[in-house]
Amino acid sequence: MKILVINGPNLNMLGIREPDIYGSQSFKALEEYVRSSAKELGLSVSLFQSNHEGEIVDVIQSAYGIYDGIVINPAAYTHTSVAILDALKAVAIPTVEVHLSDINEREEFRKFSYVSMIAKKTICGLGFEGYRKALEYFTFA
Repeated sequence: MKILVINGPNLNMLGIREPDIYGSQSFKALEEYVRSSAKELGLSVSLFQSNHEGEIVDVIQSAYGIYDGIVINPAAYTHTSVAILDALKAVAIPTVEVHLSDINEREEFRKFSYVSMIAKKTICGLGFEGYRKALEYFTFA
């Protein structure tokens, strides 16, 4: 199976941005963890990160007919982007939503997710391990 892993805005700042919430490991460490986890699970994985909503929409649209699944951490776009939701609906690729922190235990505005409307599963608050759990979903799907 080919899985596309998408990370949204500010995730490239892991290890620097609010380490008390997001941890002290870098984005590079997250990418290495995802690649290693995918390899152990027998999955082919491509990674993409952008701070720009339109780029995320473009990569979702370009995934049509190529990927068997999407793992997405839309970050701040979780709570604001109908465009990302619509792109995921358009391609109809099974999607798992991931968040490093537990968005349900944070500020009120973070408790709503547009992506959850289409996601087969949402994983929150497990840090890097959440990405592995998301990848595991596709080994059982």
